[in-house]
Amino acid sequence: QSGRAPAASVSAESCIPAGLRLGPVPGIFKLGKYLSDRREPGPKKKVFPDVISVLPVFQVRMVRGELVDEAGSSALEWIGLIRAARNSQEQTLEAVADLPGGQIFYRALRDVQPGEELTVWYSNPLAQWFDIPVTATPTHDEKGEERYICWYCWRTFKYPNSLKAHVHFHCALSHGRPFLHHDH
Repeated sequence: QSGRAPAASVSAESCIPAGLRLGPVPGIFKLGKYLSDRREPGPKKKVFPDVISVLPVFQVRMVRGELVDEAGSSALEWIGLIRAARNSQEQTLEAVADLPGGQIFYRALRDVQPGEELTVWYSNPLAQWFDIPVTATPTHDEKGEERYICWYCWRTFKYPNSLKAHVHFHCALSHGRPFLHHDH
């Protein structure tokens, strides 16, 4: 994801099968740089899995083994609009690389159902390669709700991936210190 992606969402128009790979992701990879605890509403784009279907209900297009959007554009045209997942419950895709430092792809973690938004987060090996924290341990606030606290600057987050992105991209107190893979 190069630059600041507009607040948009990408959703499946029909079922996307588990294991399907999208990509490679073009540009400089900065997944999560603009992640926040809030979801601002924005334009929506529907994508069609590239599989043969006899169901007349879904518009499905077969184009050289790729997912295509409603205009027939390949994933390279819209993959940067896929939002970073705030937590594992909303995550539908994971960012993976075949080799450290190699091209990055998104892989469906499970069957993604029609109408479901595509969201992505790092696989553990890719997170380690980019020095992104792999774990985040919640604490509970005075209302008993889970919160995630930056162990460098004490800023509080509602979601674990918001904390991980903050530590990697934004926390002024963490820069220059490599993240050690342990719970805090």
